[in-house]
Amino acid sequence: MSASDFRIDAVLAVPHLAACSCALHSRRRFGAALLAGGAAAALPALAQPALPADSGVRGDVGKSSGFTKLVPADQVERAAAQQYAQMMRSAADQRALGPDNHPQVQRLRAIAQRIIPYAEPWNARARQWRWEVNLLGGKALNAFCMPGGKIAFFHGLLAQLQLDDDEVAAIMGHEVAHALREHARERMGKTAATRIGASVLSAFLGLGGAGDALLNMGGQLLTLKFSREDESEADIVGMELAARAGYDPQAGVTLWQKMLAVNKGAPPPFLSTHPSGATRIQDIEAKLPKVAPIYGAADKPPRRFGPPPKVAAASAPAPSGG
Repeated sequence: MSASDFRIDAVLAVPHLAACSCALHSRRRFGAALLAGGAAAALPALAQPALPADSGVRGDVGKSSGFTKLVPADQVERAAAQQYAQMMRSAADQRALGPDNHPQVQRLRAIAQRIIPYAEPWNARARQWRWEVNLLGGKALNAFCMPGGKIAFFHGLLAQLQLDDDEVAAIMGHEVAHALREHARERMGKTAATRIGASVLSAFLGLGGAGDALLNMGGQLLTLKFSREDESEADIVGMELAARAGYDPQAGVTLWQKMLAVNKGAPPPFLSTHPSGATRIQDIEAKLPKVAPIYGAADKPPRRFGPPPKVAAASAPAPSGG
């Protein structure tokens, strides 16, 4: 497929990814219908620089939740890889998977190549992940990173918000942070603890005959909403990832200002599962003094990319949430 064959206005035949009320996180609904196989290009493994314990936001992030231990990480990542692969195949069938030579695909992969080396200090499993980055056609204001490093952006997010590279890095860092902090796996563990009886849970921990329970929860994993705490944590970890990669963390502020502009009428924080845009801006600004020195010392990207042509506002759908 050539870049000119890519359908940026495609309506993908995949489950609607809207669920929550914020502008980026409705795509948590990966769902069981997003399948296996795959035509996505994997990024090569990169060296993993050390993360000094006394710098950045490390001290502001707690230990991983004990609930993650209730669900094997390798099975979560395998299920996500299968679903991501089918989503890419479905998009390719509809000419809605950006080809390797598409300028925005090259842009996303270049930014990811700078962020990924800083992932391992946050999660040792990231060293073995087969990272993939793809562009999907459609006007949805969405992006995601599934467990195991499977990243995708929708063309509408880049075009409608006219994101610069720093803002793209802010989103990508945020989404990668969700995967690194294993928020989906944590939510699965909480579901296991609350929905499975104590005797079944004991078997679940040892798998054995409870393997079917895990398989049944695979779809639930990918439909769980993240908590406010998860979102706030992803914001600040993502800020640091982007800053170390040489992208201005101040972009988190301009990004959410754009989100507020297109997401008018969103519920206040106490009515939403996620912090409001205004609250997120305040939180990001509060952390800027910790990450600004990291950005100042970081190597900057040798090349800058521009956004795609703007999607006409009249034809763009209302944002679904994030």
